Amino acid sequence: MAEPATILQHWIVTSFILPFLLLFFIIFGILQKSKLFGDAKQLNAFIAFVVGLIFVGAAFPKLAVNNLILFLTVAVVVMFVVLILWGFVAGEDGLKFEKFPKPIKYLIGSGIIAALIIVMILVTGIQNQLIDLLFKQSWSKEFWTNFAFIAVVIIALGAILNTVKPK
Repeated sequence: MAEPATILQHWIVTSFILPFLLLFFIIFGILQKSKLFGDAKQLNAFIAFVVGLIFVGAAFPKLAVNNLILFLTVAVVVMFVVLILWGFVAGEDGLKFEKFPKPIKYLIGSGIIAALIIVMILVTGIQNQLIDLLFKQSWSKEFWTNFAFIAVVIIALGAILNTVKPK
C-alpha cells in the first residue's frame, strides 16, 4: 500500500482529526452564538469537545458528513463558475435578483431544496430502500396511477382558473 503524499492525506487526519475539528468548531460556534449555556466559553468548549469525540467514534454519521463536505466543495466550485459566467453576461451593472419574477425565484429555491433532498438520499445510502418502499409494493401501481390522474386534474383546473379572469 502506498504511503500518503502529505500529512493531510494520512488516515488519522482524514478519518478522525478533521471531522472532529469540523464538528467541534460548528458546535462551539452555535453554542457561543445562541448563548444556550450563558457566556461560559469553557462549558461550551467542553460540550463541543464531548460531542466531537462521540461523533468521531461513530462510523455512519462521520461517513455521511464526509460525503456532504465533498458535495459542498463541488457545489461551491460549481457556484463559483456560475457566478463568473453570470458576471460575464451581466457586465458592470449586474443581473439583479430582485428584478426576477416571483415564479422564477420560487423555481430556483425549489431546485435548491430538491437538490439537497436528493443529495441527502444519496449520501445516506437509502435510495434502494426508498425505491423499494415507493415503487415495489403491492399498492404502488394503483397509488401512482391515481396520483398522476389527480395531479393532471389539479394542473388542468389551475390552468383554467388562472386564465379565466373575473370582470
